[in-house]
Amino acid sequence: MSFTTTIKQRAFKFSPLPLKNLNFPFTFPQLFSSSSRSSIDEESFYTSLLENSTHIIHLSQIHNQLYIHGLQNNGFIITKFIHVSSNLNDINYARQVFDEFPDKYVFLWNAIIKGYSMHNILDKVVEMYSRMQRAFVSPDTFTFPHVLKACGGLRAVGYGRAVHAQIFRHGFEDDVVVQNALLSFYVKCGENYLGRIIFEGLSNRNVVSWTSIISGYAQSGQPMEALRIFRDMRGSDVKPDWIALVSVLKAYSDVEVLSQGRCLHGLAIKIGHEFEPDLQIALTSLYAKCGQLMAAKSLFDQMKSENVILWNAMISGFAKNGHANEALELFTEMISRNIQPDAVTIQSSVLASAQLGSLEQAKWMDNYVDSSKFRDDLIVNTALIDMYAKCGSVESAHKVFNRIAYKDVVVWSAMIMGYGLHGWGREAINLFNEMKDAGVRPNDVTFLGLITACSHSGLVEEGWEFFLSMKDYGVEPHQKHYAGVVDLLGRAGYLEKAHIFITALPVEPGVSVWGALLSACKVHRRVTLGEFAAEKLFTLDPLNTGHYVQLSNLYASARMWDGVAKVRVLMKSKGLNKDLGYSNIEINGKLQTFRIGDKSHPRSDEIYKKLEWLEMRLLDCGFTTDTESALHDLDNEDKEVTLCNHSERLAIAYGLISTSPGTTLRITKNLRACVNCHLATKLISKFVNREIVVRDANRFHHFKDGNCSCGDYW
Repeated sequence: MSFTTTIKQRAFKFSPLPLKNLNFPFTFPQLFSSSSRSSIDEESFYTSLLENSTHIIHLSQIHNQLYIHGLQNNGFIITKFIHVSSNLNDINYARQVFDEFPDKYVFLWNAIIKGYSMHNILDKVVEMYSRMQRAFVSPDTFTFPHVLKACGGLRAVGYGRAVHAQIFRHGFEDDVVVQNALLSFYVKCGENYLGRIIFEGLSNRNVVSWTSIISGYAQSGQPMEALRIFRDMRGSDVKPDWIALVSVLKAYSDVEVLSQGRCLHGLAIKIGHEFEPDLQIALTSLYAKCGQLMAAKSLFDQMKSENVILWNAMISGFAKNGHANEALELFTEMISRNIQPDAVTIQSSVLASAQLGSLEQAKWMDNYVDSSKFRDDLIVNTALIDMYAKCGSVESAHKVFNRIAYKDVVVWSAMIMGYGLHGWGREAINLFNEMKDAGVRPNDVTFLGLITACSHSGLVEEGWEFFLSMKDYGVEPHQKHYAGVVDLLGRAGYLEKAHIFITALPVEPGVSVWGALLSACKVHRRVTLGEFAAEKLFTLDPLNTGHYVQLSNLYASARMWDGVAKVRVLMKSKGLNKDLGYSNIEINGKLQTFRIGDKSHPRSDEIYKKLEWLEMRLLDCGFTTDTESALHDLDNEDKEVTLCNHSERLAIAYGLISTSPGTTLRITKNLRACVNCHLATKLISKFVNREIVVRDANRFHHFKDGNCSCGDYW
């Protein structure tokens, strides 16, 4: 039975429905009596009736009356009917009415196209426009904006260009509304060059024109160009709206220019847009990304929104600024409130888990991903590989790697970097060979992982060959690769070669390069070259405490106490303080933190009793304290006491009294492990029959049966 037949049958059987609960402003007997229509035009009567409709039942009854009075083919009324149907969220009813109309003209086509566009059914917009063309109905200025919006949403570049040609053919190349829609289409499809041509050709640029081109550059990773155009906009007579400000704030976030972002915040307040939700989200993202977490959290708390983009801004801000606990607490709160995370949320939370270094947290995160719709997401799984590697379990990282069906270069590189972090050089090289056999071309991250793995394993020749082979794959080395080579040579004692390598670089050596050389000079006690590297670092990065500490340690290892004192005075003059060393240990999924000589723990007496027992066992094994590790001008007895109280030794003692025999102890240290503690931990792992995994500032150490995975090469 056709739609027309159904309507006609309903028309003859029509009886008014009780409408007292539908908020209709009239009663139907009054409305449809002939006397009530005698003095007014029928078109005006029915269009007014449609405008006051608030429920689909109203439309059904009006439609019946149109058939009764022979107005079902009145184009003006049916166009209005389609618009109202769409507004009442019944686009299917609108389409049925449209299809039954015999001779469709442009306004009817526009009505149904607009309806589909309003409901974001973009493929239907394109379909109806194509049918309109085949029906030889010429589009007008109201047709093109909706069609171009659909093309932009579908990224249908080819179809959109054909529509562009139609715009010229029908003479709308000077219509500002159509041109703005065309501009928006190109930038949404990433065709900023073509969008810019449209923009430059506009004789009358309104706020939509400016906002579209700024948004295009901001969203496509060209923040500086977006900001330049915004500056031009501010010089024109067009005032920005909140939509423009959102795009500009994103650009400032990308370049992390907090001062200008704050000025824009002030502008938003001045023009009364500070409470626009999207603008508040953009401001939260700006402050979070620039490290102003208190300001970001204040805005976040004010909004009380369930918008996932807002939560992402805050979680990502915490994670990227090293506040892993806060990021994960927010993620837990998010899912407890049934706010559905997206891929960005998961990636930021996995990053935070990696920073935390807790294997239990890593496993929880992995289980969560496995039970979610992101279990096959390539980017998320790559992040899981990195997370497990940074939480001390290369085996778990490899399990994730193995379950990924399609492995791109990012996946392979993440696993190679994981091996590098743990100093598994041979495994990294073997995986690289598998990668080549799989036909995957390496990128810059792949080679960085390989050089790092070789550096941490003493594979100097192999690492050098990998560096030289980068050009064979068309990969341009960066500062991190150069620093990796300096580290590779320096760790092995080839300090002169490392220095010659630096002087021959095609670019100016950066902080990471000179830092690698200074670190190697400390290991091999090369004071003169170390001083030279330190001077370079003080020029490039004068407020980085780590450089001064490295030089101080170099002087101390050479017993040059005057040099140590000189560095301390220099640090004091610059207002710099040495970072305090600490170690975290994970027990039953919880992290406990210890500092040197720490006695604040509730079980402190037990910890120190176990520490004394460990020291006695070490002495029984013939262990001799390496007092060079103290790096302070103290007498020998004081040095030995200080070394025994190093934070990782306290963490080990706590782990031994808090876990059952055979349990692996996992410790994270913020500084490089000292020689003394490294030697002691090897022996402790043997006589307590435990594996002890320590992540220091440089790499992972797996202590087991009196040996370390680094082979004493770190």
